[in-house]
Amino acid sequence: MPLTSQTIVVKIGGSTLGHSDTSLADTVALHERGVNVVLVHGGGAEISRWLNRLGLESQFVDGLRVTGRSELRVVTAVLAGLVNKMLVTELLASGGRAAGISGVDGGIARAAITRPELGHVGEIKSIDPHLLHALIAARCIPVVSPICWNIAGERPALLNVNADDVATDIAVAIDASSLVFLTDVPGVMDANGDVIARIAAGEVDSLIAAGTIKGGMIPKARACQRASRSIPRARIIDGTAPHALLRETEADPGGTTIVNEELA
Repeated sequence: MPLTSQTIVVKIGGSTLGHSDTSLADTVALHERGVNVVLVHGGGAEISRWLNRLGLESQFVDGLRVTGRSELRVVTAVLAGLVNKMLVTELLASGGRAAGISGVDGGIARAAITRPELGHVGEIKSIDPHLLHALIAARCIPVVSPICWNIAGERPALLNVNADDVATDIAVAIDASSLVFLTDVPGVMDANGDVIARIAAGEVDSLIAAGTIKGGMIPKARACQRASRSIPRARIIDGTAPHALLRETEADPGGTTIVNEELA
């Protein structure tokens, strides 16, 4: 069911989560202007700190956190608990109305293990947006953590899912007008350090092969590439810049837009 007004799905986390920036205040300001905002968050640095406190080592494969049984408990507590509720509290303090949920709540995000070597890490198989629609209709900002429902196991179980993927699949499922990834760089940059303002979805693979898109920018560019098949605007912006999110409603907001030219 498409939403009738402008809807932005914003992914916050990783390098931007916890910075003293304006992203959460901007979220509230956009919401007050009548824009529907869904906030999806990660929190890898906070997870690593808690794992370290408990004597558990952080391990990664292809940039994804290996999540054993013990690690899953910590990941769930940090993402669905501590980080989620801190974000909700900050939105409330900024004058907004927000509700903190996870991918499990309302069966929003159903996932399955596709790479057993990563442990309890899943890949989204389907999104049920009914709870998101209900919160949006109630003029609440949904704040979604990427803890999801494992639909493939014999017993009910949780899975840790990459927050970029959760944000992308939610944006597609609710027919969002825009998907925005907040990072700590101005966007995708060329060899001269200049921001590439617009990238056709078909160019992403060649830019990765050429080394123009690299490191942590690769999963975000691929997520935008995938999202662009269904939604008109997929963006990568510097979330640490003052009022970067508010500028998304302006004619020239900066950052990088990845577009499917067939939809443009």
